[in-house]
Formats: sequence, C-alpha cells, structure tokens
Amino acid sequence: MTTRQAIPRPPAWSPEPSPTWRGDLDLGSLVAREPVVPVGERAVAPFTDARLSAVLMLLTDGVGQRPGPHVLVTRRSSQLRNHAGEVSFPGGRVDAGETPVAAALREAWEEVALVSDPVAVHGELSHVHTVASQSYIVPVVATVEQPPPLVPFVAEVETAYWVALDDLVAPGVHHTERWVRGDFDVMIDFFELPGDTIWGATARMLVDLLAA
Repeated sequence: MTTRQAIPRPPAWSPEPSPTWRGDLDLGSLVAREPVVPVGERAVAPFTDARLSAVLMLLTDGVGQRPGPHVLVTRRSSQLRNHAGEVSFPGGRVDAGETPVAAALREAWEEVALVSDPVAVHGELSHVHTVASQSYIVPVVATVEQPPPLVPFVAEVETAYWVALDDLVAPGVHHTERWVRGDFDVMIDFFELPGDTIWGATARMLVDLLAA
C-alpha cells in the first residue's frame, strides 16, 4: 500500500499554462543539451539560513521492455516528519566540506543502495530555492547504462522506481498551478501519473529537464 500524499493546496489557486515539451527525448541528445549549469566543486546558497541540499536525477535508457529514457524517483517514508509519502529524487543535505555531486551520490547510496561506480555525472540543472523548507537544492544529472539493483532504506524510502520520460510529457499529465497565500505567491508544477503525483520541487526540476 502506498502512502497518500498531503498536498497543501491553498484556497487561492488558479491553473496556469504548461510549458512546451521537447520533441526529442533520446537520452544521448537530452544529456548533451543538459545540464545548463557546469558541475562546481562547491555550492553556496545565495540567501541566509538556507539548507544546502543536492539530489541525484539518475537517467537510464530503457527499463524492462520499455525503451526510451527513464528517471529514478523514490517515495518518501510515511514515518518521516517532513514531506511524508511524497515522490522525490534521492538526495539530502550537503555536509560541510562536501560537493553537491558527492552529497547526491552519498545520499543515493544511503537511501537506495545505489553503487556510484557505474554512474556517469554530466552536470547540474538550475538550482532550486524552496520557500516552505528554505532549502537551496542542486540537481545533479547522471546516467547509468543499465538499471542497477536498488534496495530502499525503509526508514527513509518506501519504494524506488523508474518513470519513463515519455509518460511525463504525454498530453494531460502535466499542469501548473499558481498558489497564493498572503505574501506567498508561487507557481507549482504537477505531473499526474496513474496512481501517483509528482509535484513541487521534484516536478520543477523535471520541467527544467524536459522543457524546450
């Protein structure tokens, strides 16, 4: 049984236009055009009291009998205090003296036992500032030739699975909402998949990867 997500949609919200998706989702050309930010040795959040974090956006070409690029996501444990049951990328806090790449790979090992040796890191997407948690997130884009064995650490991760990028860009899957609550006025992305929703910062990073 999967954990039902609690999406804190405010009373004042409105639908917004969706972005234009790339027509070519070939993994090689996708990675060649991304990421937009070169890999840096260190990252510094541009605002006070930020929680510097890194996530691993791991891509592979084909999963099972399904061809085409896929991305690895996890569902957070229902026992966690923050973001329980939400779909996210492996990742977490960048420790002192640690690079975002090292943090993303370490967290992927701790959360799903991903061995870093076969992982090829390509760079970073645009960094993301989340208002609610005051996090500054560095998305690290990487690939593996074959889907590796994954063992979720159940205290943090309920499950890990691969999502086909073709499913994300299918008609009607993505939508954007404008959320307004007092001084809080932001655009929130959603991907509505069968039996699941990817939203928030995770969806925003996927839009950065997929949008033309």
